[in-house]
Amino acid sequence: MKIPAAKVAAFVAKPDPAALIVLVYGPDGGLVHERADALARAVVEDPKDPFRIVHIGDKELTDDPAKLSDEAAAIAFGGGRRVVRVAPARDGHTAIVKAFLENPIGDALIVLEADSLPARSSLRKTVEAARNAAALPCYADEGRQLGDVIRETLANHGLQADREAGSFLMENLGGDRQVTRQELEKLALYAAPADGGERGPVTLAEAAACIGDTAALTLNDLSAAVGDGDRVRVERCYRRALAEGVAPIAVLRALARHIQTLIAFSAQTATGKAPNDAARSLRPPVYGRGVDVLQRQERFIRNNNLSRILALLDEAEIQCKSTGYPDTAICGATLSRLAGLAAASSGRPRR
Repeated sequence: MKIPAAKVAAFVAKPDPAALIVLVYGPDGGLVHERADALARAVVEDPKDPFRIVHIGDKELTDDPAKLSDEAAAIAFGGGRRVVRVAPARDGHTAIVKAFLENPIGDALIVLEADSLPARSSLRKTVEAARNAAALPCYADEGRQLGDVIRETLANHGLQADREAGSFLMENLGGDRQVTRQELEKLALYAAPADGGERGPVTLAEAAACIGDTAALTLNDLSAAVGDGDRVRVERCYRRALAEGVAPIAVLRALARHIQTLIAFSAQTATGKAPNDAARSLRPPVYGRGVDVLQRQERFIRNNNLSRILALLDEAEIQCKSTGYPDTAICGATLSRLAGLAAASSGRPRR
């Protein structure tokens, strides 16, 4: 079964009992892991129960293909349905998964955790075509879904963000669900009242002081490097973002937000506003070094077809999701192309 992205959350909350295998895949590794955990909890109350939950690694399954069926058929000490988790799952396991689906044994729930799988992936196609299996895509949080995660996590600590802080969190989170929750937990600890009493909303100053010291700052640096036309810096920042687990789609969206911020800033300065005043009027506002970046890159905005630039980013995101080519390569080529446009606009030599 192929589960549409809009229905994945409902499926995880109440898994279809006909699905003996559930493939959870996508560029958001944190969300993949979180949903795999939720599926396991739907079957086993204690996620650390060694008798009812078993983990199988890539090499372990490759070296012993019969292990999947053996573990699915095993009976738990003390009774109860078991969960078999395979991570990372990949196309090399397709034959094993297909053989099991054609001749299932036992009643265990098998959860496969995988990275991004293109539409042509043999594992994804096999699971989507089976009536007794389900494939759940996991894309980076954005829009209302990201807002729900932010509100829910803060509410668990008796907190909420004010409007400016909420906008800041929306701009600086969302590349990876696990990282998003970790950052929000850190913010909740930072903003919690010392005496344990009630407090007002989380402010922009508190959010800015606490959020984004890892992936968000890397994305900011990468976006600034693209706008400066510095391809050497772009490559270095892009490698760092990937090493930190940031999905290529999250990189493209961060750059689109940077371009939109530049557009808004340029529109403000065109009315005669001083750069610092124009930057402070943005939502979320920009301060300090960020104002210098906006001023420096205004020429990039003035000298290019902005709708075309944003269209290139949209096109790259679609290609990442649909063409089957490596999303890291598609994103990297797009960053290099836009950095070249910026370099031409500023008159600096292309590197």
